[in-house]
Amino acid sequence: MNKAKRTPSSAPDGARKQSAPPAATPSEAQRLAAAILEVLAGLRSPPAAAELLAISLPRYYQLEARALEGLVAALAPRPLGKQPCLENRLKKLEKELEVSRRACARQEALVRLTQRSLGLVALAKPKPAPAPVNGKRRKPRRPVVRALKAARTLRAKADAATAGVPQESSLQPNAPHVGVEETRP
Repeated sequence: MNKAKRTPSSAPDGARKQSAPPAATPSEAQRLAAAILEVLAGLRSPPAAAELLAISLPRYYQLEARALEGLVAALAPRPLGKQPCLENRLKKLEKELEVSRRACARQEALVRLTQRSLGLVALAKPKPAPAPVNGKRRKPRRPVVRALKAARTLRAKADAATAGVPQESSLQPNAPHVGVEETRP
């Protein structure tokens, strides 16, 4: 296996460490495992094993550490019974979603039927918000001051009617008096 070494000028600033890709084939993985076991058994030294594998000594120590972690993980006790997998969970959630959608559609049909039987007019569905123009959102519409004034007038008339005081019948607000400032919400 021919290994090209990186020179400081060819490697990016943050990528100066030499790292061989993981074992590409089972035979290469077996070669790595055999060399590591020979070092652990005392038949070879770590530098000799690194030279045999054509890797650097720090990389050899990384591979040895990974091999020991894998050994310990493989010997750990496994949980008993069938283990849940994500595919089964996804299928279960999709079934629940379909059941919920059907229940929602049934409830909507019942509401429409009840409204028709009582003679109520169904509320119109709200219109979706208009798409933003040029990536900018539209400013929210400010309330019309005339409408607020008419609402205040109606409220005043309703309060006066409950008190028994007669009021004029126009919904238009009275003109402000000269010198009196008009307050806006």
